[in-house]
Amino acid sequence: MPNSHNRDKEENIKGSGAVKRRLVLLGVCASIAAYKACDIINNLRRGGIDVSVCMSKDADKFITPLLLQTLSANRVFKDMFEPAAEWDPLHISLAESADLVLVCPATSDIISRVACGLCDDLLSCVIASTKAPVFFAPAMNDAMYNNKILQANIDKLKRIGYNFIGPIKGRLACGREGIGHIAEASDIIKQVKARLK
Repeated sequence: MPNSHNRDKEENIKGSGAVKRRLVLLGVCASIAAYKACDIINNLRRGGIDVSVCMSKDADKFITPLLLQTLSANRVFKDMFEPAAEWDPLHISLAESADLVLVCPATSDIISRVACGLCDDLLSCVIASTKAPVFFAPAMNDAMYNNKILQANIDKLKRIGYNFIGPIKGRLACGREGIGHIAEASDIIKQVKARLK
C-alpha cells in the first residue's frame, strides 16, 4: 500500500538523533535505456537510500515490473486506477512520500507532457503533484533530442526549477554516435546523492 512508504520512513528512525532513510521515487519510461534503472536502484540501495518505482504506460515493454520490484524490494506502481485494499489517492501518496523524484530514462514524451502540464498517467500525475526535487535523465535518438520543440520544453522546465542530468554523446540504439545517450549511472547517482544531502 502507498501509505506503507510513510510508515516505513518513520520506522527507519532508530532512536533520537538518527538520520531518516531517504526515499527516491524512480520513474522508468519506455526506452531501450530502461535497463539502466537496475544499476540506479542497486547503487542507491547500497548507499542506504530506499527506492520505489513508478513506470510509465509502456515501460513494461522494455523492462519487467517483477525485476524492478525484486531489485527495489518495494511494490512497483504503474496503474493509477488499480484497486486497493484501502482508498488512498495513489499519485498524491507517492508524490508526498518521495524525497526526490528521478525520471530515468526520461523520454521525449514524458519531458514534453510535463512541460505542457499534462497528467494522463500515474507518473506524470506524481511529477505534477510532488514538492520534492525532480530530476530527468534523458535518453533518446539525437534527432529527437535536438528537436526544437523538445529543446524549448527542456528550457522551460529548467527555468521553473526542474533538473536535468545529461544526456551525453554515445552509441545510440539506431547504431550511430550522437547526443542522446543516457548519462553514466555514476554521474546520475552522484547528483542525486548530492541533492539528498
